[in-house]
Amino acid sequence: MAANTATAATTNICPLSSNQKPTQKIPLSIFPKTHQKPTFLAQKNPTLACKTNRSHHSSICSKSPLSEFFSSDQENPDEVSVDFDDDDKPREECGVVGIYGDPEASRLCYLALHALQHRGQEGAGIVAVNKNVLQSVTGVGLVSEVFNESKLDQLPGDIAIGHVRYSTAGSSMLKNVQPFVAGYRFGSVGVAHNGNLVNYKALRAKLEDDGSIFNTSSDTEVVLHLIAISKVRPFFLRIVEACEKLEGAYSMVFATEDKLVAVRDPYGFRPLVMGKRSNGAVVFASETCALDLIEATYEREVYPGEVLVVDKDGVQSLCLMPHREPKQCIFEHIYFALPNSVVFGRSVYESRHVFGEILATEAPVECDVVIAVPDSGVVAALGYAAKAGVPFQQGLIRSHYVGRTFIEPSQKIRDFGVKLKLSPVRGVLEGKRVVVVDDSIVRGTTSSKIVRLLKEAGAKEVHMRIASPPIIGSCYYGVDTPSSEELISNRMSTEEIRDFIGCDSLAFLPFNSLQNLLGKESQNFCYACFSGNYPVKPREIKVKSIGDFVDDGLSGSFESIDGGWVQGLRTQNLQDETV
Repeated sequence: MAANTATAATTNICPLSSNQKPTQKIPLSIFPKTHQKPTFLAQKNPTLACKTNRSHHSSICSKSPLSEFFSSDQENPDEVSVDFDDDDKPREECGVVGIYGDPEASRLCYLALHALQHRGQEGAGIVAVNKNVLQSVTGVGLVSEVFNESKLDQLPGDIAIGHVRYSTAGSSMLKNVQPFVAGYRFGSVGVAHNGNLVNYKALRAKLEDDGSIFNTSSDTEVVLHLIAISKVRPFFLRIVEACEKLEGAYSMVFATEDKLVAVRDPYGFRPLVMGKRSNGAVVFASETCALDLIEATYEREVYPGEVLVVDKDGVQSLCLMPHREPKQCIFEHIYFALPNSVVFGRSVYESRHVFGEILATEAPVECDVVIAVPDSGVVAALGYAAKAGVPFQQGLIRSHYVGRTFIEPSQKIRDFGVKLKLSPVRGVLEGKRVVVVDDSIVRGTTSSKIVRLLKEAGAKEVHMRIASPPIIGSCYYGVDTPSSEELISNRMSTEEIRDFIGCDSLAFLPFNSLQNLLGKESQNFCYACFSGNYPVKPREIKVKSIGDFVDDGLSGSFESIDGGWVQGLRTQNLQDETV
């Protein structure tokens, strides 16, 4: 089968839209020379705040258009929990892999999932196809915890799909670990999905009214039901018909008895790339770092709105539906993706390095040393230090061996969770004016503890530089973020945040500078978390606010799981995406 794949030609009947260009294999430059300067409508406060004698305001401002529609009853205590799920960062929901035409498909899939482990640490699974039978192994935990030699021996075949998943669910989480496998009247199909469907509730309610029975609370299961009830032939047209009913973000890989199918939503919110191994095997993955590990050559992205079907005859490209203007998630370059990946045709490392350079140019400060909040702030810190001409040093050391929970001594230790993860280097910090670079601020609780940690280690001054604009809106497209009411930048000005976290100055990456950097491609990115303008209106439900609802496997009515969701707009319309 590998030989057939190697010699077959690629059929392409999915031309790019007028504002799409083929992705280069090796982007030579990610920085256009001509820049536009659009106005950031949502950001009313300066991005730089310095320590002054003004008191903390008792009143707070609400910037997000969603604020009046989404409420939160949760308080944010200043103390860090010893549940290490909450490190005050947005959570990428998952990563996917698909391999066709390699006799060791499941083992390569296992390695590729290792490379994507940063996209999800709570569950992993692989489905392999052997002699027209789909076999599945899924489990809770890291890839290395779920799979071993004997488990991989159960997954022979030359077609495989895999999935890593983030969630904070309880004991019933296992049934929501993907890939899902289902049988229908014409055979079996497995699916792995990265993203979030904003019309999931309406689709599920209609399917249940028509007699469908659901085993999980995952929106991915809706896709399988839509495929099963479709009457069109052949199989890939069932996928097309099902996807025409979906709204939101989805990058998915499907496995059948003889095909591997990859599909990406018309906006291209979440990344999905295609590669090829030397033996002709075709590989799909959420990031290019997965291709690198299994020695697959990066071919191109799966285009927004494209369906790619791989079988013994080669690779066929189909249009899912009319192309819209792409709205790729900008947070892939800010936080989610690994620095060695190429995402949306751009080097993640180079993007983050320039974010740091921009901060050094637009928010300079007299300092002695530049440090990073590891690991995601390191590249931006390197960029800041290089531009500012100040040495970069490791002022914080991250422990990679902290488990999900830890027993705290009876005599309470302040900032216990942060101290377990991050250790300050007194020799780097003592008596120094320190610039500390982080990728983002979400609730602000962890940032305040880091500042306190640095000052307790002897730092004379602490200046925080954030390599993203302020986050004022929750994500509805496959990222687990708090509700808008919990986002500190949606409630406070930059100066109020600076006062809250206790640093000497605070600056965010200016939104217009981010857009200027992207140049003509700026319109192809989604900035909803920074602007509150949503390309696909969140009419019904948000990404699960705390992962899966604790009773995600219950057999009661659908309404009984509403507690795990944040309710969306019902009668109000959001402003359409304009930037």
